[in-house]
Amino acid sequence: MIRSAISGCSLLASGALVLLTACAKDPTPEAVTSDRPDPRPAIEQPNQPTQAELRKARAERNRAANAVQTSASAASQTQSDYYGAMQRRLIAQGKLRRDRVPQDAPITAESLTRDFIAIALRDEYSRSGDGLVSQARTAPLRRWEQPVRVQLEFGASTEIAARPAWRSEVAGFANRLSSATRHPVTMTADRGNFPVLILSEDERRAIGPRLAELVPGIPASDIAILADLPPAISCTVFAYSKGNASEYAHAVAIIRAELPPLLRTSCIHEEIAQGMGLANDSPAARPSIFNDDEEFALLTRHDELLLQILYDRRLRPGMTEAQAAPIVRQIASELLGEAA
Repeated sequence: MIRSAISGCSLLASGALVLLTACAKDPTPEAVTSDRPDPRPAIEQPNQPTQAELRKARAERNRAANAVQTSASAASQTQSDYYGAMQRRLIAQGKLRRDRVPQDAPITAESLTRDFIAIALRDEYSRSGDGLVSQARTAPLRRWEQPVRVQLEFGASTEIAARPAWRSEVAGFANRLSSATRHPVTMTADRGNFPVLILSEDERRAIGPRLAELVPGIPASDIAILADLPPAISCTVFAYSKGNASEYAHAVAIIRAELPPLLRTSCIHEEIAQGMGLANDSPAARPSIFNDDEEFALLTRHDELLLQILYDRRLRPGMTEAQAAPIVRQIASELLGEAA
């Protein structure tokens, strides 16, 4: 599995408890005046290092810093080579297709309904203690009710010259999601509720404090999972609701900075789309990016229809499969011009 989407994890919101301690100031002592300052006592000066010793210490510090930087660069280069080879292998196998409406994969109202139930009304992962296990289970319908504000952030390893291309791609996809869902999805420079972080291997491992700032109340166990992603997972998304609600309040996606262009775009499409509420993958979904077989790299018309169904006002967050299924079938028939 190249990409992993983990969503539907409930975030319990609690009021912040602030303790304020009042400290009385000590009375200001009376000033002691003197016509002239007392002479300072003689202090024996320690032996000062020689210039040669200073140069040696500086050289050792520089060597240590260079060793750390070289190690970090080597780790990142290893990741780049790994994902580059992965992309080439998948393309050679006929995967990572980019056609939006493939002619060899027709869509029917029945298949669209089936795929919606499998993807939107299932969770790909279940909690087990402080971790997550790959175990699909039924789940209520979840989506955003408030506007989605995507906040793109980069680690220092992403070159300044490369960032406009990332921003343009994410902004274009946000517009596409907004058109498909008829729900506001916009870019923002700060105070976003859906941060998308572009991080190298070393940057991701140190991202914990920033994650806690970006996603208020994010569980420490989730921070640990995100900081310690195995190489097989090139990107992922976590989405959170408040308490037992089914409306998303926050989401966060992490995409590896070392990815080659097509895998990068594929991660942008899948993780942000899954963060909209299509939480699961299905081996039967086709043509779709929500399938672990990696046949399609980019959002297809099939996937746009799933998003359109998800944000149809006839459906409501919290609906069960039994409640949603007949409505989904009706909407799918309307979208494809079939009789319900």
